[in-house]
Amino acid sequence: MRSSWLVLLMGSACAHSELPSPRFRNADPVHAVNDERDVPRPPKRRKDWSKLYDFDGSVRRPLTRPLELKAHRRALGVNALDEVPDSTWFTNRIGVRDLSPDDIENGPLTIESPATHLPWTVLGIKSEGVSLGLFVNDARGERFLIKFDAKGFPELQTAAHVIVDRLLWAYGYNVTEDFIAYVRRSDLQIAPNAVWTDAEGKTRRLDQADLTARLDTVDLGRDGRIRVLASRWLAGRALGGHPGEGVRDDDPNDRIPHQLRRDLRGELPIFAWLDSTDIKETNTLDMWIVDPSAPDRHFVRHYLLDFGNSLGAMAMLQHDPTRGYEYSLDYERMFTSLVSVGLQPRAWADRDAPPIVGVGLFEQTLDPAKWKPSTPAYQPLLETDRYDWLWGAKILIRFTPEQLRAAVLAGQLSDPRATAYLTRTLAIRQRAVAEYAFSRVRPFDNFKIDNTQSLCFDDLMITYGFVDRSGYTIAAYDFGGRKLGAYTARSTADGHFCTGALPLSRARDGYTIIGIRGDTPGNTYVHVARDRATSALRVIGIWRE
Repeated sequence: MRSSWLVLLMGSACAHSELPSPRFRNADPVHAVNDERDVPRPPKRRKDWSKLYDFDGSVRRPLTRPLELKAHRRALGVNALDEVPDSTWFTNRIGVRDLSPDDIENGPLTIESPATHLPWTVLGIKSEGVSLGLFVNDARGERFLIKFDAKGFPELQTAAHVIVDRLLWAYGYNVTEDFIAYVRRSDLQIAPNAVWTDAEGKTRRLDQADLTARLDTVDLGRDGRIRVLASRWLAGRALGGHPGEGVRDDDPNDRIPHQLRRDLRGELPIFAWLDSTDIKETNTLDMWIVDPSAPDRHFVRHYLLDFGNSLGAMAMLQHDPTRGYEYSLDYERMFTSLVSVGLQPRAWADRDAPPIVGVGLFEQTLDPAKWKPSTPAYQPLLETDRYDWLWGAKILIRFTPEQLRAAVLAGQLSDPRATAYLTRTLAIRQRAVAEYAFSRVRPFDNFKIDNTQSLCFDDLMITYGFVDRSGYTIAAYDFGGRKLGAYTARSTADGHFCTGALPLSRARDGYTIIGIRGDTPGNTYVHVARDRATSALRVIGIWRE
């Protein structure tokens, strides 16, 4: 059973204290949120108003947001250790449990590839979106949405989608089970009741001529086979994408405004890493599902979708090198260009993709601070602060070169140079994101109390080789903020450091606050107390300045 969501911060420091005010309950941190309580009736499906969404995000909301005069708020949906607990939105995977390269390559897969279950029965054509999509059943009855590479761009979108799908799954997000497969036209058989919707919104019966016309628009291999991305149909009832602001009013489990969720705001570091520019509400999907362990219970699970425009694919397909550098309608850039009479250098001007099949405009240079999605419409990314960047970067830096290569191998690229290039580029961009995030909030992590009652932690700047050594100022305080002792120390070469036996408060179960300052601005405050059942000293909370 998952623990109930708890209110973690309580009380405040005395007015005279030099410490920040948060105090924590003397309890184990929450590692899983109970947001799977029964939702007996399905919430309403949200309609796809794509054009209105783009207008709101690019025109209306940039004008109205400044008028709201809202103060920035730190992210919610975090536990006392400033981490995101498991929920229907996010599940901690890499770094929390061992993931082998094979685990990464397989990702969310639970069934055998549909490529081994031919022929496929075509049920209809996807009406939303720009690219072709077909709804099919394979020979065993499993349903899939299949997509294709654009003509003239072999392997580009299908590989990008699967690679990013595997990385996002390992990162912790819910994604679909996606396969690369090769089929011939003869493997696609039209169901007697297959239909499609024409440009006028009329439903028509799908015939062979309709299907052939559409398949002529996609990339065809030299051997006559068509490379496809097959996404397994999600179980449950589709509710559309989640709103970028606010909550679903008819889902009682959805209690945190989405623009304040750490797991959504913290997507910005990974999207910058993967150059996943096509970020919008319709590339998310909420599903009202049956609880596998209790058939009488239903709840909503939240998914990320459609990654085929990542890894520089969108810039390549649209012949638009500004992707990742500017919004489609970028007021800041327009103003800068106006006042400089167009003479200011453009960082994207010399972008060029390597001449390798399956590789887009995905370069090894990255300035994380300046990366942008295609539009500013998705509100959580506009709220991302340095603490959200730290959370995201701490996760993505855990991927080893072997794990990155495993994700790339899942894309089944035909040219070994593509595999090598993408693996190397992911590793370089990974470090750029982490170094940027770690420079803004000192990345002290993995806090533990050892058997000598020392507080031990890792300095990730040293662990991952961004600096060689560091000095710390360490001070202990009681609950009210009275200083118990202080000293300075130097880090070890591997970035792991222990304080030595702590001077503990005698009150409130030994509640003591250890302030740690590194060579960069900002303190980290680690709150410790004795477990009332065992008297063992433990970490009960972390607060970063």
